[in-house]
Amino acid sequence: MDKGAEYYARYLNGDDEGLVLIVRDYKDGLILYLNGICRDIHTAEDLCEDTFFRLFTKRPRFSEERSSFKTWLYTIARNIAYDELKRPRADVSTDDLEIPCELLTEEKYIEDERRAAVRRLTGRLLPQQREAVWLVYFDGLSVKEAAKVMKKSENAVSLLLMRAKAALKELLIGEGITGEDL
Repeated sequence: MDKGAEYYARYLNGDDEGLVLIVRDYKDGLILYLNGICRDIHTAEDLCEDTFFRLFTKRPRFSEERSSFKTWLYTIARNIAYDELKRPRADVSTDDLEIPCELLTEEKYIEDERRAAVRRLTGRLLPQQREAVWLVYFDGLSVKEAAKVMKKSENAVSLLLMRAKAALKELLIGEGITGEDL
């Protein structure tokens, strides 16, 4: 159950713990979403901080009648990210970094590798396709909520997702990743 609206109301009423709870519950997903937009984890972390700083300083209005709290928060983050993308910056890639992994069973290892490949290959999609995939499949928003965040119709987001799935399937096959779930 999403308690973001409740936490934000607590914060607006003077309970700073409400903002702490929002950060705790939304930080990780927001960073991953922002990383899908800007394609730099460090920039994504900074943009996530900027999003929470905006809540802290500006205290924007939230209306449960217009959207869910998560949709509203992701829209704020998206706007901040696109403002940042308009500014010139150095392009730094973290693709070559090796992440140590613990001993895994072979089956779990293969599944983890497949998921990592999907996340990596998502970066090759067109920007709007990549954004739709992140919102719906990685962050768990509905197509309707993703459409609000992306400022598109539900049909447009569904079409982006359909094309993204087809492109991802081709990319996975090109990487030699096959399986029943493709």
